[in-house]
Amino acid sequence: MQAVVKIKGNQYLVSEGTELLVNNLNTEDKNLSFSDVLLYSDDKSFEIGKPFLTNCTVTADNLEAVKGDKVRVSKYKAKSRYRRVVGFRSKLNRIRIEKIVLK
Repeated sequence: MQAVVKIKGNQYLVSEGTELLVNNLNTEDKNLSFSDVLLYSDDKSFEIGKPFLTNCTVTADNLEAVKGDKVRVSKYKAKSRYRRVVGFRSKLNRIRIEKIVLK
């Protein structure tokens, strides 16, 4: 059983038991539910939404909030002694897909 689900503007191919790193969800809830399912597939059926499936939901557990890898951004201008370096770490959530339910 697989589904393509839209979470915070990104699309993920998920199945039950999959762990994902997604953009910051800004929630402390342990149980999450996503209704923006674009595609559902299993051994017997295959459904494509237009744009979303109305009879399918994906439930997940919010495991932890983590930070991503550091990205270094630098600015440089020649012949003027101008150099700046800034670091950035994005906020992410680790989630585990529990169930894909087709009604």
